[in-house]
Amino acid sequence: MEFVNSSPPRYECLLFDLDDTLYPLSSGLSDACTNNIIEFMVEKLGIDEDGVVELNHILYKKYGTTMAGLKAVGYEFDNDEYHNYVHGRLPYENLKPDPVLRSLLLALPCRKLVFSNSDEFHVMKALKRLGIEDCFERIISFDTLNPENNEAEVSCITGHLPENPVICKPTEIAFEKAFNIAQLNPHKTVSSRKEQLNKNRLFYLSLNFLNK
Repeated sequence: MEFVNSSPPRYECLLFDLDDTLYPLSSGLSDACTNNIIEFMVEKLGIDEDGVVELNHILYKKYGTTMAGLKAVGYEFDNDEYHNYVHGRLPYENLKPDPVLRSLLLALPCRKLVFSNSDEFHVMKALKRLGIEDCFERIISFDTLNPENNEAEVSCITGHLPENPVICKPTEIAFEKAFNIAQLNPHKTVSSRKEQLNKNRLFYLSLNFLNK
């Protein structure tokens, strides 16, 4: 008589980061993105070249993204202009279809979402280059967390600068908003982090889910 495990699965959803997670650091996109951010800071915001690299590092570490940090310390710029400048010139041609990753993702019997601080254009372009754009239920991106005329932007306009003018990971409010938008149970959701996900771990997760 075949034994059927009727116990509920431990996890119901996987939240995947995109950059340096679903594609490798070796693709060069991360370095190109950093260079574009630094160039934006110098060319568009007038930040001195001598200290821009260190400032970029400090803002990223403190606020989760350089963009969030720049906004928090008082720099004003258009969100779309920033994303177009930073992501519009990335070497997407370095990303190739990944059939092994696709097979592993499709084998996971749970909800799968992409949760990224990047804008949706960048996320979709990368996913399509990898051939995995249809492996996910939805994308939660910068645009999802920061719709136009959100409360943070209104606060800036009225002169009351909040601590985080834009919402992004790893802040608690970003995860709370993502869980609410996608109707996720945080206790049954696993979130991947940069450089922690590889095909071996995906294979392990697939076995873990399939055996539940």
